Amino acid sequence: MEKIYRIGHGYDVHRLKSGRALVLGGVTIPHSEGLDGHSDADVLVHALIDSMIGALALGDIGVFFPDTDERYRGISSIELLARTEEIISGEGYRISNADMTIVAQAPKLSLYIPEMRKNISRTLGCDTDDISIKATTEEKLGFTGRLEGISAHCVCLLKKI
Repeated sequence: MEKIYRIGHGYDVHRLKSGRALVLGGVTIPHSEGLDGHSDADVLVHALIDSMIGALALGDIGVFFPDTDERYRGISSIELLARTEEIISGEGYRISNADMTIVAQAPKLSLYIPEMRKNISRTLGCDTDDISIKATTEEKLGFTGRLEGISAHCVCLLKKI
């Protein structure tokens, strides 16, 4: 039986580090530290990529874009998202919608969310209304509350083309 819809969940976390830019949803955000990683370490986009790949049971971001491959060192995660969209399209699906949450004690992110939504929807070829992004703190609890890192969750729905 052909599956018309597929749902996926993604999660990512990166440590904060001095000397790195903070990039979330393809937006560079002024902050004293950025996220440490092989690429630009955009946890929001990485969670989205994982949810899309997972929806089709194709593994995770590391299967397609391993952090051991120098081609991906410093790459924009928006570029990785564009490549993921090509993979998903090749499987006969497209994004229907995505709901994402960034978990960060600081900085405040609400002013940057509209631009993040535009970047992601433009990359995926969908309406901005199909992309939901929220930000929350953990009330100074855990690694995000101690300002050690930032995490993101994403749930997406893919639809058969």
